[in-house]
Amino acid sequence: MTGRARPRPPRGPALLAAGMLLATLCWADAAVDPAAEAEPAPRFAPVVPGTPLAFPADFGAHPDFRTEWWYATGWLEMPDGRPLGFQVTFFRAATEVDRANPSHFSPKQLIIAHAALSDPAVGRLLHDQRSAREGFGLAYAREGDTDVRLDDWHLVRTRNGHYETVIHADGFTLRLSLAPTQPPMKQDRDGYSRKGPRPEQASHYYSEPHLRVSGSVTRDGSTMPIKGTAWLDHEWSTAYLDPDADGWDWVGASLDDGSALMAFRIRGKDGSTIWAYAGLRDAAGRFTLYEPGQVDFQPRRTWRSPRTGAAYPVEMQIRTGTTEWRLLPLQDDQELDARQSTGAVYWEGAVTVTRDGRPAGRGYYELTGYVRPLRL
Repeated sequence: MTGRARPRPPRGPALLAAGMLLATLCWADAAVDPAAEAEPAPRFAPVVPGTPLAFPADFGAHPDFRTEWWYATGWLEMPDGRPLGFQVTFFRAATEVDRANPSHFSPKQLIIAHAALSDPAVGRLLHDQRSAREGFGLAYAREGDTDVRLDDWHLVRTRNGHYETVIHADGFTLRLSLAPTQPPMKQDRDGYSRKGPRPEQASHYYSEPHLRVSGSVTRDGSTMPIKGTAWLDHEWSTAYLDPDADGWDWVGASLDDGSALMAFRIRGKDGSTIWAYAGLRDAAGRFTLYEPGQVDFQPRRTWRSPRTGAAYPVEMQIRTGTTEWRLLPLQDDQELDARQSTGAVYWEGAVTVTRDGRPAGRGYYELTGYVRPLRL
């Protein structure tokens, strides 16, 4: 297994349109079909402030919005105490195809998935990726509750509120159960999360920090029990990024005192910060919201990828109000090349977190737009 995902042959009916998918994926640069321009584009639902989140329905899919993702990341502990980082992500992307088209082969919704393991003993990220149009019971994102599938990759929320995921990736298999220990953390203003200066540049967004993880990891024919902690993000939106945005830096961290921190900045193509935000919820459930002027990201060390040449700020200092946080990577090489699915290359990795110079917790840190500007 190399740091770059190897091409996989199509599997089953859900992957018959793989070539067409690569021309229409949400992060890819795509040519426009002149014939398609003559057809009216579907109207996607806008993100509206003041819209309350309603559970369990909002655990499920929102197909009227353009883009959606379920993002599970966390730290695992092997039987010998060694740490592993993991990522399981499912994306749903609505296309420009007319939704009134009755054909079962019509790619109205795309389902994309990424999976990764971060193991310092390997020295680079192990990862895999898949993509398919929705349909045939093999690729879907269902409404009503979390239930997302892509072939034999699956993430589902069960009746007891646990998340179960099974990922048969190239080089490893994950069988994980993620049990909530806290209620969902509604980001920003009750789940209405601004991403830019215009009100429509926003998402509906909640997180589930401090998930208790159990299950197993299989590698090289050996299955090992694991335990750990995880963070799950669920976002859906239609107009996410400002046209001048280059990408974002984001962190979600479950802290040792039971609190949870999420912070991000949207970077402009000129290096400026277009938008920034942080939310901190303590163990008692009290939520502190930090406005853009109260959040500052300052890179402290960069790592240059030998594959793409991108320079990622793998050590970051973040200020929220008067508090200083420092992110330190589990390993430098946590670059994920997803050009065969979303069209993007990004850095997504396990980090430890300090607060005002003292150990505070662990989380996951994402850096996008460092190879080329991100398109959603």
